[in-house]
Amino acid sequence: QVQLVESGGGLVQAGGSLRLSCAASGSIFGINVRGWYRQAPGKQRELVASITRDGRTNYTDSVKGRFTIARDNANTVSLQMNSLKPEDTAVYYCKVVRFLLDYWGQGTQVTVSS
Repeated sequence: QVQLVESGGGLVQAGGSLRLSCAASGSIFGINVRGWYRQAPGKQRELVASITRDGRTNYTDSVKGRFTIARDNANTVSLQMNSLKPEDTAVYYCKVVRFLLDYWGQGTQVTVSS
């Protein structure tokens, strides 16, 4: 089992920055992919960014050039979000994939005011 705890969400004005962090605990050996997803009200959950164990990253088009995903250490993955827009408002979830199983965090709210 893997437990994930997100932190760093909050309220920010458009153009501002936030940094999300996801700390993993438990059986972290074998985690292959770590990612951030988001879900806005009335919309489906979508992938924001992901990073593989060997450091390959992937971003959805709407955040390219503004968001950066990084593995801070063996347990933690972060999402640096710059130039935030109101349309970035959503609950952000951390997800890891370990031996083909998905583990999700509880989510953290990000609200960007115009």
